[in-house]
Amino acid sequence: MGRMTRGPQAVARWSARNPWRAIGLWLALVIVAVGFSALIPTQNAGDADYRVGQSGRADQMIHEAGLAAPDTEYVLITGDREEAVAAADQLEAELAGSVEVQEISAPVFSPEGTLLSSISLRAPPGDEEPAIIDIKAAVETIAADHPELTVGQFGDVSADEAINERVAEDLLSAEMISIPITLGIMLFAFGALIAAGIPVLLAITSVVATIGIYAPISYLVPSEMTASSVVMLIGMAVGVDYSLFYLKREREERRKGHDTIDAVEIAAATSGHSIIVSGVAVIASLAGVYVLGSATFNSLATAAIIVVAVAVVGSLTVLPALLAKLGRWVDRPRVPVLWRVNNRIGEGGISSRIIGPVIRRPMTALLAGLVVMIALAVPAFSMTLRGAGLDTLPQDLPEVQVAQQMNEQFPSEGPSVRVVVSGGDTAAVFEALSSVGADATETGAWTVTGPVTTSAGGTTSVLDLASTYPPNDPKTDDALLALRDSVVPDQVDVVPGAEFAVGGDVAEQYDTTKVQADGLPVVVAVILTLTMLMLVATFRSPVIAVVSTALNLMSVGAAFGVLALVFQHTWAEGFLDFTSNGTVVEWIPMFMLAVLVGLSMDYHVFVLSRIKEGIDKGLPPTVAVRAGVTQTAGVVTSAALVMVSVFALFAAQSMVEMKQMGVGLAVAILIDATIVRLLLLPSILVLLGNHAWWPLRTRSDQPIAPERQVVPAQV
Repeated sequence: MGRMTRGPQAVARWSARNPWRAIGLWLALVIVAVGFSALIPTQNAGDADYRVGQSGRADQMIHEAGLAAPDTEYVLITGDREEAVAAADQLEAELAGSVEVQEISAPVFSPEGTLLSSISLRAPPGDEEPAIIDIKAAVETIAADHPELTVGQFGDVSADEAINERVAEDLLSAEMISIPITLGIMLFAFGALIAAGIPVLLAITSVVATIGIYAPISYLVPSEMTASSVVMLIGMAVGVDYSLFYLKREREERRKGHDTIDAVEIAAATSGHSIIVSGVAVIASLAGVYVLGSATFNSLATAAIIVVAVAVVGSLTVLPALLAKLGRWVDRPRVPVLWRVNNRIGEGGISSRIIGPVIRRPMTALLAGLVVMIALAVPAFSMTLRGAGLDTLPQDLPEVQVAQQMNEQFPSEGPSVRVVVSGGDTAAVFEALSSVGADATETGAWTVTGPVTTSAGGTTSVLDLASTYPPNDPKTDDALLALRDSVVPDQVDVVPGAEFAVGGDVAEQYDTTKVQADGLPVVVAVILTLTMLMLVATFRSPVIAVVSTALNLMSVGAAFGVLALVFQHTWAEGFLDFTSNGTVVEWIPMFMLAVLVGLSMDYHVFVLSRIKEGIDKGLPPTVAVRAGVTQTAGVVTSAALVMVSVFALFAAQSMVEMKQMGVGLAVAILIDATIVRLLLLPSILVLLGNHAWWPLRTRSDQPIAPERQVVPAQV
């Protein structure tokens, strides 16, 4: 195993022989990280961080010209018309003199009789969010004073506050549920309380440390709103997995008669090596999404990379120290029933019964596995991607309900674009934009929502258009492209020195989706290349690298198919508590690809390493495959159960994008730990025989265990 093996052994040896120092250093890391979190507020991504394409240029032009519209809060009042007017007047009186308010527009009525009051917010100094404390208090007051009316509030600021609060609640709930579930799975895996608690403890401290470490890093890579959820999701999964792999191997070696220190070193040389390879593979896969330059992907990838790196460090330092200090006490106190069941199942469990027929009839097993994987992947070809919007937010939030009502009754406040022109003669630009408004209205896709506005210096002008189509209607994209390709250039290009860009929320959603779709082949190529190079370096076999990559793609394809099958249709709405809009959130497949290719390495490297140990000892491929799959079955099954249970908890969250992430990851891991591990991988390795390990090396001259006579000992 070369230098990568000797490194973990050296670290493990030092930690095992200096346990208090290793434990102290880990605790210091966690405490310092918590201190960072308390002292350094996390820098969240701002609007400028999400600029892409032509919409990003338009937004930049608007801000540089000082034409950015102020943040606005909307108050909807439904009920008796006269009573609604009185409530609107009271709202204005309540907010008179408030430092939060810049202007309150005259209230307007919809055809259905709902009153809309628009409140422009005063921009605070620096990068702070505008305050809406006075506005929320005023809305609560008029709602209490006019109980016969329905009063609601919506705006970017109030919506962000409500969403952040809900995400925090969901995350806390997931944490509280995942810990006992994970502990229960570990108890079943080990049958002893201390052994079960160690992986959970390592995972929790890894998550806590990561949140603190990311706080200062967020000033370089601003944090996405869902980054903390990703840290929890990935951290609990890999933290438990890595320590589980290590702990299981250490216990196995002690059963063979090795003392604690030797068992720890053997675990470091074998499982420790697999942990490093798996961790680096996950990091390499996640790093592939950096090529997009997206604020969302940069944040999520950075958060996930940190938590994986922290979990790897913990598994190779504090874990050996704990095992050395506890010795055989790691198997105490035993849970009588679980301990007996655990021992009675024996090595391999059900997997040992499945692997026999697979090895005897590898071609049949391979074809059966391929049929299942292809059937699951077919719906992925109909996957439709869309940006997150109102319909992907928790529909029980009052702010979301108000926004839905506002879009229906006040379409001019719904999806819109901003046509920005910079340079050229001011009068000519004004005339050109007026013509653009007339031409856009004639298409039936747009309505003009206000006069052309021009900056103080006269260098930049803006025309606002509202879409006549409902949110997420595919026809909106066609209308946007018509604006960019013909309607706007036909009028603006004839003005010398004028430059235009079409932005706004409709354009931002289109540009973001297009950038990700165009970048997908590049990201896939980068991720697969990096992981293939890692596999070649680890197993010295390009055949194994190609086979592993193909199996990874199958798992991802099947997960994408299930994602489309579940979320683009209505049959699972009641079970998962969501409303389908017929799409998948645009960033989910890309990020899932990076995460899944990395996480699948956990099992893959672990299983292949055990098979390779047999090959290096000179065992026939059939025997080595049977032994490797059987020896790792219990660990892989337990690790998969942990991952699936943690990911499934996120399928119960309020945000549709978190539901999609949870379902996709849970399904992929389940497929990878069953169909791939028990059918496809062993059948392919048996069919290829020694060719799978080409160029086949001679038996390793480096023993994987210390050279010493051992006397079997009782656990």
